Parts: sequence; structure tokens; C-alpha cells
Amino acid sequence: MTNSIEEVLDTDAMFVIGSNTTENHPVIGSYMKRAKKAGAKLIVADPRRIELAEYADVFLQIKPGTNIALLNGIMNVIIENGLEDKRYIEENTEGFEELVKTVKKYTPERVAKICGVDPDDIVKAALIYGKAEKAGIYYAMGITQHTTGTNSVMAVSNLSLLCGNIGKESAGVNPLRGQNNVQGACDMGGLPGDLPGYQKVVEPKVIQKFEDVWETKLPTKPGLTIPEIFDGAEEGNIKFIYIMGENPMVSDPDINHVKKALENLDFLVVQDIFLTETAELADVILPAASFAEKDGTFTNTERKVQKVRKAIEPVGNSKADWKIIIDLMNKLGYEKKYINPSEIMEEISKVTPQYGGINYERIENEGIQWPCPTEGHSGTKYLHSSSISRGKGLFVAAEYEESGEVVDLEYPYILTTGRILYHYHTRTMTGRVEGLNRIASKSYVEINKETANKLGIYDGEKIRLSSRRGRIVTSVKVTNIVEKNILFMPFHFAEGAANYLTSNKLDLIAKIPELKVAAVRIDKLSS
Repeated sequence: MTNSIEEVLDTDAMFVIGSNTTENHPVIGSYMKRAKKAGAKLIVADPRRIELAEYADVFLQIKPGTNIALLNGIMNVIIENGLEDKRYIEENTEGFEELVKTVKKYTPERVAKICGVDPDDIVKAALIYGKAEKAGIYYAMGITQHTTGTNSVMAVSNLSLLCGNIGKESAGVNPLRGQNNVQGACDMGGLPGDLPGYQKVVEPKVIQKFEDVWETKLPTKPGLTIPEIFDGAEEGNIKFIYIMGENPMVSDPDINHVKKALENLDFLVVQDIFLTETAELADVILPAASFAEKDGTFTNTERKVQKVRKAIEPVGNSKADWKIIIDLMNKLGYEKKYINPSEIMEEISKVTPQYGGINYERIENEGIQWPCPTEGHSGTKYLHSSSISRGKGLFVAAEYEESGEVVDLEYPYILTTGRILYHYHTRTMTGRVEGLNRIASKSYVEINKETANKLGIYDGEKIRLSSRRGRIVTSVKVTNIVEKNILFMPFHFAEGAANYLTSNKLDLIAKIPELKVAAVRIDKLSS
């Protein structure tokens, strides 16, 4: 997030797109409701009539995969009405002329046909955002998990730059992270081309710095993304995978492909707190301690580094992740030792510029938002306040393209997936809570009443869903939350798992799979 969670309370307008915020990020969702009550305007764009739609000044129930068209249409209206921040654009951006040329084609009428919404609502949304003094955009995987995900993010950035909402309090571009430490994992080098602090492995000075600190030679080529790893495993080019705290046998697209890949390995290690569906395929399982059994830090969605404190000793033979990794390093011949997590934090501060001023003593009582380059620095509430990091904000004009998979006569329905309030990711933890399972215990698919009536399907009936990759049996939930011919499934459940159906077609830039759009067929079990 360029901005902070609390800044939501003082915003003039919120544009929520591709995020079911009240269910997936309920704390942030509660801030949005409070902001709305205090007078802020709210625009919501989503394929489902999510809870926030009931609070929205404008709700755009768009067809899955049409985000870029909608964003371009909103920018078209803003420019046509002269609501762009001309001074900000002139002083702080480049590439504006190309953007104007591109969005000129995206009239409200054309965009309405692409997205399946009312053109007047596109105009209303554009005027709300364009006239607001401080407007924030809030998005999640409904924007990114598409074959055009990178361009969708660029379109979000374009809209924010267009109205001068970067480097401004209670505004900005705010991706809402899917789990509590996704931001921290990325910060610490959990990306195939990065070392901690997003320092690139292809830069000789970066490699030299880390080799000096770690006293070992490092690879200088980017690694593979997860989809590339699974492709390589199925082809026989990847022989060994080590999976920590992840359950791809439920969470990743095209589970049949994932299973083939994992079963084709010579050796699979899974490090987790429970015996997951993925761990069942492992050659070796390393029992890890849970969050309550270890010390460390999490870095949350607003870039805040917060201390995690051990409440109980690790159960049984489980160990904290950092201890397991050190034991492995030492057995493999790398003799570096760390006595406690605070020593690791000191090293992080030494090699990661954004974390330079953060240590355990400073975050004892309250977290600090990076960038925090020195110990005298108080952290950064919102980014780009003095200038944009790259020098000038870059408009990257993006054209709308159809999803990687479209419907046809054999697979006539669009399936989109997501999360629900009651479960966390693949239910490794929440699936063991009796109260949560009483509320949501099994896989289901949301089907519009009109579609259900056409097919003679009733609420609670079990049906078969098939895609080009697999088939499952699941229960029907008849609703008007989704439009006709659009289906929604939560992906949490291992039995009747939605990801047997989803597509592993990739965004060619970020290599993220298109989990949000798959073409499927519905069959009654009796047929």
C-alpha cells in the first residue's frame, strides 16, 4: 500500500475494485464503512454484489476480466470533463499523451458493452473519483489474477496519477495483501529475481554486497516462478521441491497438473504446522511451529513491521522455521549460526535499505512502516510524498484484451473464485475450528436464480462442474449475488476443490495464473 490503513478514515472517495474487502480484509472493510458514514464517497466494481456494494454510491457489477476496459472508461470521462490534475501531470509524470490517445477509444458506451454495466454508472463513478480532493484505490487479486494482471495494475496506477492521488495522504494505490506476511515475504527476497529489499540478482553491486555479508558465492540469474517450477517438475526438469507453509494441492490452479508435477519429483519436502493435502505427497515432512510458538516479525499490508511474540513453547518435535533452516544450512556445510531472531533482524537492517532503522528494540511496543532508512527515522506513513521514487510517474497505456479463456458451446459459463469470511486460505488452520465449520463446512458454487431455473437446478442440489482441466462435484447455492451465466466458488475446500477447474494460463509479465476466469460446464448428476 502506498498509504496507511488509518488514512481511509479521512479520504474523500474510495474506489474498491477486485476486492471483497469486508470478507477478505474485515478490519480495513470496517474502516471503509466508517469513512462512508463520515461522508466519503464509495465506488465498488466487482463481478459479485458483495457487501460493500450495499454501501456504494456507485456499484459496477462488471463481467470478470474486464477491469482494464472499466478503468480506461473512467479515465476517458475524467479527461473529457477536464478533471485531470494538469499541474501534477506536468510536473510529476511522463507518457500522458500516449495515455490520452489510448483511453479516447474507451467511451462509456463502448466500455458498458464490454463490462456489462450501465454507461451512466461509469460516468457517475468517474465524476466521483475525478472531483475528489483525496481518493484512494483499493484492490486485491480480482485485479492481479488475470492474464492481463500486470496491465490492470498499470491501469490502476494511471488513474491515480491522472488525478494527482500519488504522494498524497488518504489517497494512493493500495493493494490489499492476501495473508498477514505476504508483504514481508516479498520484502525478504521471496521473489525469483530479488534479494531482500527488492535488490536485483542481476546487478553485480548487489551480488557483491550480499556475498560479502554472507561470505559465500550467489547465483546471478533470476530463478523460476511457481507455475514455471510446476511445469518443470511435470516435464522432469525439476527434481526437488521444498515447500514451506503453502498448500498448492488446494490453492494453485489446475490441481491435476500440480499433482502430476509433485508426483514426478525425485524428492519433495514439506514444512508445515499440520498434515496438509500437499504434505501427504511429501517424502519428508518437517514439523514447523505456529505463529504462537515462535518469535519474529510480520510485515503487513501497509508496510508495517510488527513484532510476533512466542506465547507457548513449540509442541512436540516442531521447531520455529528459522531454526529448521539454520539446521539444514549447517548440515549442508554453511556454518553461519544465529542465536535468536533479533540477530536475524539486525542482519536484515544491515542489508535492506528500507529496513535500515528497524530493530527489535524500536518495535517493542509499536510497529514501524518502511521505508525507515536510519534509527533516527520514524518510518513512512505514505509513499512518494516529496517525489515519485523513479523520478517521474510513468503512464503506461494499456489496451483491454479478452481473458485467456473464453466461453464456448461446450463450456458456456464463466467461473470466478475467491475467499469467504469464515476460512483462511486452504483451511489448514480454520478447517479445524468446529464453530467455523458449522457455518461453512463444504464446497459450493453460487449460481444466479435465472441460470438455475433454466437448468432446473435447485438450492442445495449437488451438480458436476467441468472445465478443460478437470471436473468436481459440489453443492449449489442459488443467489442473485452473481449475474446470470457467471458462477462463483470459494477455493478453500479440498473436497470439490475449485482449483481443479481453474486455468493456469499466465500473465506473461508477472507469470501470475488466471485464477479469476475459467470456462465451465454445469451437469446435473442425474444426467
